[in-house]
Amino acid sequence: MYRVNNLLQTSYCVRSTFASCKRLLSVKGNEQRQQQQQQQQPVKTYKFRKINKLLVANRGEIAIRVLRACSENNIRSVAIYSAEDEGQLHRIKADESFKIGRGLSPIAAYLNIPEIIKVALKNDVDAIHPGYGFLSENGDFANACLEAGIIFVGPTPDVIYRMGNKVNARQAAIDAKVPIIPGTHDAVDNLDGVREFVKENGFPVMLKAARGGGGRGMRVARKDSELEEAYQRASSEAKAAVGDGSLFVERLVTQARHIEVQIIGDHHGHVVHLFERDCSVQRRHQKVIEVAPATNLDPKLRERMTSDAVRLAKHVGYQNAGTVEFLLDNQGRHYFIEVNCRLQVEHTCSEEITGIDIVQSQIKIAEGVPLADLGLEQDKIKIMGAAVQCRMTTEDPANNFTPDVGSIDVFRSAEGFGIRIDSASAYTDAVISPYYDSLLVKVIAHARNHQEACSKMVRALKEFRIRGVKTNIPFLLNVLHHKQFLEGSITTGFLDENPNLFKFVPSQNRAQKLLSYLSEILINGPLTPLGTDIKPMNIKPELPYIKKKQIPDGWRQVLLKEGPEGFAKAVRKHPKVLIMDTTMRDAHQSLLATRVRTVDLKKSAPYVAKNFSQFYSLENWGGATFDVALRFLHECPWDRLTELRELIPNIPFQMLLRGANAVGYSNYPDNVIDAFCQMAVDHGMDIFRIFDSLNYLPNMKVGIDAVGKANGVISAAVCYTGDVADKTRTKYNLDYYLKFVDELVKMGTHILSIKDMAGLLKPRATSMLIDAIRQKHPDLPIHLHTHDTAGTGIANYMAACQAGVDIVDVTVDSMSGMTSQPTMGGLVAGLQNTKYDTDIDLDKVNEYSAFWEQTRLLYAPFECTTTMKSGNADVYKNEIPGGQYTNLQFQAFSLGLGSQFESVKRSYIEANQLLGDIIKVTPSSKVVGDLAQFMVQNNLTAKDVHERAEELSFPSSVVEFMQGQLGQPHGGFPEPLRTQMLKGKKKIDDRPGANAKSLDFDKIEEELKKKFGEDVIRKCDVMSYVMFPKVLEEYIDFKKQYGPVTLYPTRIFFVGPNLNEAMDVELEHGKVLHIVVLAISDLMVATGEREVFFQVNGQLRSMKVKDKAAIKDQKVHPKVDKSMKNQIGAPMPGQVIDIKMKEGDSIKKGDTLVVLSAMKMETVVKSTVDGKVKKVHVKAGQQVNGDDLLVELE
Repeated sequence: MYRVNNLLQTSYCVRSTFASCKRLLSVKGNEQRQQQQQQQQPVKTYKFRKINKLLVANRGEIAIRVLRACSENNIRSVAIYSAEDEGQLHRIKADESFKIGRGLSPIAAYLNIPEIIKVALKNDVDAIHPGYGFLSENGDFANACLEAGIIFVGPTPDVIYRMGNKVNARQAAIDAKVPIIPGTHDAVDNLDGVREFVKENGFPVMLKAARGGGGRGMRVARKDSELEEAYQRASSEAKAAVGDGSLFVERLVTQARHIEVQIIGDHHGHVVHLFERDCSVQRRHQKVIEVAPATNLDPKLRERMTSDAVRLAKHVGYQNAGTVEFLLDNQGRHYFIEVNCRLQVEHTCSEEITGIDIVQSQIKIAEGVPLADLGLEQDKIKIMGAAVQCRMTTEDPANNFTPDVGSIDVFRSAEGFGIRIDSASAYTDAVISPYYDSLLVKVIAHARNHQEACSKMVRALKEFRIRGVKTNIPFLLNVLHHKQFLEGSITTGFLDENPNLFKFVPSQNRAQKLLSYLSEILINGPLTPLGTDIKPMNIKPELPYIKKKQIPDGWRQVLLKEGPEGFAKAVRKHPKVLIMDTTMRDAHQSLLATRVRTVDLKKSAPYVAKNFSQFYSLENWGGATFDVALRFLHECPWDRLTELRELIPNIPFQMLLRGANAVGYSNYPDNVIDAFCQMAVDHGMDIFRIFDSLNYLPNMKVGIDAVGKANGVISAAVCYTGDVADKTRTKYNLDYYLKFVDELVKMGTHILSIKDMAGLLKPRATSMLIDAIRQKHPDLPIHLHTHDTAGTGIANYMAACQAGVDIVDVTVDSMSGMTSQPTMGGLVAGLQNTKYDTDIDLDKVNEYSAFWEQTRLLYAPFECTTTMKSGNADVYKNEIPGGQYTNLQFQAFSLGLGSQFESVKRSYIEANQLLGDIIKVTPSSKVVGDLAQFMVQNNLTAKDVHERAEELSFPSSVVEFMQGQLGQPHGGFPEPLRTQMLKGKKKIDDRPGANAKSLDFDKIEEELKKKFGEDVIRKCDVMSYVMFPKVLEEYIDFKKQYGPVTLYPTRIFFVGPNLNEAMDVELEHGKVLHIVVLAISDLMVATGEREVFFQVNGQLRSMKVKDKAAIKDQKVHPKVDKSMKNQIGAPMPGQVIDIKMKEGDSIKKGDTLVVLSAMKMETVVKSTVDGKVKKVHVKAGQQVNGDDLLVELE
């Protein structure tokens, strides 16, 4: 997606970080290179000759300006152009033109020194004029021309090297006795160097990029509190602009005028000036309007400034055209700033007031002609009237000068006496490229005095009629009408001091909510955090169209007719192995971080209903999908269930129910579990796989009873860990599992589920476990679930079939393997022509798989294969559940621990043992994972945890587990670690929610409707709120702000559209929005906003969006000083979700200060000392990085 704010100003493209320019960035490197060249070979001398053919190494209006000068001097001209500039006029106006930069970016094409030299040599070019910007101040380019025997129309390489560096130029000024602003002698590359200067010279100071930056890399600090931020921003901008973040620091001259002197030197030691220009009208250090000569300038002061400029130029041996820039303070003192070793954009003003063609003069001087022969003797150069230049750009002043791109629909230019127009792309149907600067036209007015020149300029600007792109004409007119400007008494603070100049009637276009969503993505990035930098593929997976009447009956019709008990009996009597497909839930949880959207599930739903009616069930709901749908996919899980049921009426649906936790991570009153299960059945759910993360039976019973009351199918699960075939592992042996199954049968389970969440079963263990259960409970349907992390899934299923299993879980081939379930096609094929044959058409499986293979590409940002290329048998060691393996890896990368993931896995083993070797499945697996990451991030061993347990601030999930919030683990809690971790917190030794007070759903619904509106809140929203209060509120707010984003195709939903990409969004049957994104604006500094432009059903729309990155950059959060015990820092990156104290509170060691959350992992930050809260450095909702300062104590 092209972002207008990423445009590089052509005038400053020379400060590029491309490899061809990097050599000029190190002054020391340049000096060493020059010395080596002098030692190794003779220095080439400049050879004068007539220029018959000249190449312009530039584009746009300045290229045309030089081409015209060539034409006037009968010099054959050569242009170069990038692929993006094929339609530009400079290519057409030249006698010859050649395309360059194939395969390079638009900017890089004009920075490719070897190719430009090659083009020049191949076409017998005598000289190269660099224009301004690009390579015009690149000493390497000038030197390359010299080495190739080509005349460089500009200063010599040594002068460019010397004067292109602010520190060297400053020293040259000192040597030439030109006044300078107090500043550092050398570039500084750290904040300490800046502070040393401030200590001696005081505030305010200006920080500038040492290697230049065309107005970038400049920051002002007026007091100490601003210094670090100014340094960071200036250095960062300098690094981005020229590849060197070192800065030059000088005392800021306030209330100053920016005066520059135009100089011209020949190759015979002569230098003259063409008087001065006033460039004080600047916006963010970028020149806007220039005037010549400077108004209200004392003639004696003019003489001193111009003399200093000439003396400095002679001192450094300056040749050709350039400018010497000064600041003039309000006491009439001038200070040298820098030398621009090139033609300036505003050279036209000097041409108008002197009558001297500077470009022609440049060419003649390059041929060796003395200034005197050109009539350029100082006493003959006179000021003739006054000139004003306005840079007309395709920018929107009402939107903080947002660059605009597109086609010019209407162009009518100004003309008449005293008006000069320099342009290139200013005509009807011209295309304003997004790749280069926004300069459209340079308008120069010349008259007898400044006021008359301004009048002519106002008249000219009003004559322009430009449609199709926005221009800055309204802003230019505001300046030209301003009394202060007309009187000529302005300083560089003029625009800042007159905010009324920027007051325009803002665009009142109203956009729809869906456009607001796109705008937010395009400005601030995806609203769903992406796990990788890989983008979704632009693809539209399709399956054959299925009519509803083509859908046959299936196992759901058996369930509806026979009820849960009759359904279970039918399953047990079925002679062949049945299949449950996990593609719609556990598979994408394992491989794609649970991010698959309802819109893609619905695309495959009719096909599944028609072709796989033999399926025992579809797992498509519950577990992590519930909160992920609300939190990250911004869709209602209840709507997903209802819509899928409408499309698949014949196959039972199965969900994952976390016993007493339903689909949440907390303990709920029993009436919540009852109501949840009933609501799930009402929305189309059939089978509930009920489990407890610790195999804690009291928690299981809550879920079993609730499903029974709702008339759902009870599929109670035993969570498997360990290895029943390994007699040395006695904690979870075969006897343990048989006793556990006995209890589940007593509780009334219809179907027994074996939940091998980590894929720890091996064929031998599978046979032993299934056979033992079958022998003891011959009428009980057995359903086996595993993950294929180690690659043994199909082998286990074959063993299970022989041992008497009834149902196995698989997923479509393209979503199988690794941490997902075993392959559907592999099992179907493997059981063909056996008594276990599934009767499923393998060709249909392949077609179904092809659809998901393409669909998976839409979720590339969440692909586990980005880092996980295959399964891994180390799961038998670390025992990480399949779904968690992917999520843990995703979480590790999000927390900056990606390179340490192997350490995380090893720590997972240690963490599990520290916690007592527990059953690991959500949420207990999350406890182990949180502790493992906590150990890795804080470089802790198991021994460290034991020794420092009383002082460490453990993740809240770990503390809650140790309290007993999840229930009682088999074998009990580890002591004394439990007591040490709890630090006096209450221990729970029975079922956590046993005494919880029933919730009043009517009251909650009333409160939600009062807050969000009567028409917004449904019964299912109340239940979602009970499960995840904050998440539901954020979901409702999101939906109110952005509308039905579920209607967007998946790629658009995640990353937004590309520039000029058309999309159709069907709001309802027969009602379609046709949307095209046109452009994105630059940052509006005052508001921190950007504007996104759309075409909606042929109409232009725009949306303003806060740029969160820009707002964040306005302040650098302080880091904790770990040597200061009174400073409490963030132990991990995350979001502040709660602050437990305020400034002035007395705090004791161990008191909770802040609660952080990252990727569902919450960490309680406790005070390590007694004290009083001096300052709280964060607020609720704020994102923090590791070691960010949270709280300061006294």
